[in-house]
Amino acid sequence: MPGLSDILGWFSSDLAIDLGTATTLVYVRGKGITLSEPSVVAIEKQSNTVLAVGVEAKRMVGRTPGNIVAIRPIKEGVIADFAMTERMLHYFITKAHNRRAFVRPRCIIGVPSRITEVEQRAVRESASQAGAREVYLIEEPVAAAIGAGLPITEPSGNMVVDIGGGTTDIAVISLGGIVCSESVKVAGDSMDDAIMSYIKRRYNLLIGDHMAERVKIEVGSAYPLEQAKTMMVKGRDMISGIPRTVVVNDSEIREALEDPIHAIVNALRNALENTPPELAGDIIDKGVVITGGGSLLPGIATRFQEETNLPIITVEDPLTSVVYGVGKVLDEIELFRKVEKF
Repeated sequence: MPGLSDILGWFSSDLAIDLGTATTLVYVRGKGITLSEPSVVAIEKQSNTVLAVGVEAKRMVGRTPGNIVAIRPIKEGVIADFAMTERMLHYFITKAHNRRAFVRPRCIIGVPSRITEVEQRAVRESASQAGAREVYLIEEPVAAAIGAGLPITEPSGNMVVDIGGGTTDIAVISLGGIVCSESVKVAGDSMDDAIMSYIKRRYNLLIGDHMAERVKIEVGSAYPLEQAKTMMVKGRDMISGIPRTVVVNDSEIREALEDPIHAIVNALRNALENTPPELAGDIIDKGVVITGGGSLLPGIATRFQEETNLPIITVEDPLTSVVYGVGKVLDEIELFRKVEKF
C-alpha cells in the first residue's frame, strides 16, 4: 500500500530552486524553469502584512512611502530574514504550481559551498514551513558545473567561478565533489555599491540601487572597451538636495568596479594555488568556466585570462546554469546520489 507521502507525490511536481541574493529561479520537474523573479518582499511595517513579492516588490525598492518597506531576505547568499524568506518561498512554490495551495513538493535547493550548518538548517526549515515535503541541498558551484554540462563525476578537474548577486563561489570539482573552494562575499551587489560610492564621492550625487544597477549593465566593464560608452545618471545633489543629472563614461565606472573585481581575481588565484597538481593540469587543458549574472559584465573573461594565463569559458546562459544544474539532479536520482553532500 502506498503511504501518504507517495500519494502526495502523485499530485506534486518536484522543484529545483536557485535561492539567490538577487533573483530566485524555480525549475519544475518535467516542465523546466517556470519562475524567475527578484528575491524581494514588500511589507506594510505596522501590520507586517506582505504586500508584494518578486517583480512587483522590486518595483517598490527605493520608491515606497514610510509605512511600506521592501526587504531582500537573502544577504550574501544566505538567509538574513527567516520569516520573510519563508513567505517569499511560499509565494514562489505556490506560483510555480499555478497557485495550487495543497501541493507539497520535494525541493532541491542550491546553496553556497561555504554555508554553515546553522545556515543549512535555516534554508531547510524555511522551505519546509513554506510547504515543501522534503528538502535537499546541493552546493551551487556543483549545480553550476552540471548546468554548464561539465563532466563532474569523472576523475578529472573542472573549475567553476559562479559570480552571483551576493557571493562569488569558486570551486574545483572532481568525482562529483568539491576538492577545493573559495567563497567571497563580493559579487553583483558589491559592484552596485561600488558604483554608488564612486558617484557620491566624485560628483556629490546620491543614486539608488536601481540606477547603480543600470549603470553597471549599460557602461560597466572589467577591461577597456573597444568603443567608449557614456550614460546620463540621475540622482540627488548632496549639497543642494535638488535632483541633478551627470554624464559618466565607461572608464570611470571601470575605476569604480576595480576593488570588487580585484577581490574576485584574488579569490580565483587562491583557489588555483590550493588546487592539487594533477587537477591543475586538467584546468590548464580545459580552462575555467565562469557563470552567474556577474559573468555578463563585459571584459571580465579577458581580465581573468590576463590575470591567470588560463583559458576562460563563459557559459551560454549564465543566469540559469545553477537552476538547470539543480533541475538535472532532480531528474536524475543517480546523479544526485553522486553529488549529495548535505
